Amino acid sequence: MHGTLNQAATPEQIAARDRSAATPLEAFDPGHPELFRSDTFWPYFDRLRREDPVHYCKDSLFGPYWSITKYNDIMEIETNHAVFSSASALGGITIRDVAPDLRRESFIAMDQPRHGPQRKTVAPMFTPTHLDQLAVNIRKRSAECLDNLPRGEVFDWVDRVSIELTTQMLAVLFDFPWEDRRKLTRWSDVATTLPGPDGVVATEDERQAELMECATYFARLWKERIDQPPKSDLLSMMAHSDATRDMDPRNFLGNLILLIVGGNDTTRNTLSGSIYALSKNPDQYRKLRDNPALLDSFVPEVIRWQTPLAHMRRTALEDFEFRGKQIKKGDKVVMWYVSGNRDEDIIDRPYDFIIDRARPRTHLSFGFGIHRCVGLRLAELQLKIIWEEIMKRFDDIEVVAEPKRVYSSFVKGYETLPVRIPA
Repeated sequence: MHGTLNQAATPEQIAARDRSAATPLEAFDPGHPELFRSDTFWPYFDRLRREDPVHYCKDSLFGPYWSITKYNDIMEIETNHAVFSSASALGGITIRDVAPDLRRESFIAMDQPRHGPQRKTVAPMFTPTHLDQLAVNIRKRSAECLDNLPRGEVFDWVDRVSIELTTQMLAVLFDFPWEDRRKLTRWSDVATTLPGPDGVVATEDERQAELMECATYFARLWKERIDQPPKSDLLSMMAHSDATRDMDPRNFLGNLILLIVGGNDTTRNTLSGSIYALSKNPDQYRKLRDNPALLDSFVPEVIRWQTPLAHMRRTALEDFEFRGKQIKKGDKVVMWYVSGNRDEDIIDRPYDFIIDRARPRTHLSFGFGIHRCVGLRLAELQLKIIWEEIMKRFDDIEVVAEPKRVYSSFVKGYETLPVRIPA
């Protein structure tokens, strides 16, 4: 897993380090998506963790917001549901506010007591017994996908492997028409993109039109499932559960988007990130080849190192003093997982990619508390099986150029990753 890449800092990263050191803290806006597209946000968070771990940005693309950047502080905010709300009516779970008339509830953007019953509806998908059944399917599809990859020529790993395998998995989870499965990828991208000339959609109106297409498509499938006996797909589970069968259209679309993005973006970007991480750390790839049992710790280490969702947001329900700072009722509070996962006080050598870490599951990528990712075991299982199948087939996968990254401070991902498998 070598290639033309190494660990040396790029000129952009060196410039970012200098810029972050020269910028006064009160002018910091760590949530600007350009920092994520250029992969230059790291020194800003390093400085915030050191000098101002609970930081107020008064002016940004997304309005004023607090940044919580230390691991333990993030866990404290995340588990204080009495003060910090996820509710979509207050703005939801991302730094970007959604206009009131476009807000859609989902169980992740919902507080107790309503959150629990809706979440429980889909939980049976992720029981050990059901995961064992899914594993057979994942292995078969992974093998087919990898067997069809070209040798000796450059191709885009994101499109050919990461998107294809996660979209196939989603289609299985929803029992979604196979030939239309790439619609799921499209809807996921549309849901999370920032509209603009470089975005997946140019305007908010375009986004809403495509999301309505998603809602209409799924409403048709929903009607079919309600009339059939209960089955073990996500749509059937929701159609036949007391907590979700009577959802209003906005709640329905909200939960769909949550499950699509949760099942697609996170695994997709961690799978791309795993190839990129090993290309940067060939010693770790040798370690993995010499001892494939290390996959058990390699998978959570990739999930930490990549951090596929950079943040989650809460809204303060009351005035609250936190670490000596006065958070006001209605303030937007952003928990930067991507920063917590590099917190030197909690994680030893956090910038290093170490596949045999002692405690690789010490990370925040899946969140914490009642909103901890419901599909985390499936995500880990998928990555492990795909890597077992990769290692059976390929001695090397060369990353031949830097990836193109997503313009987003929410989804931390890759648009393209050019690779070559030696002939």
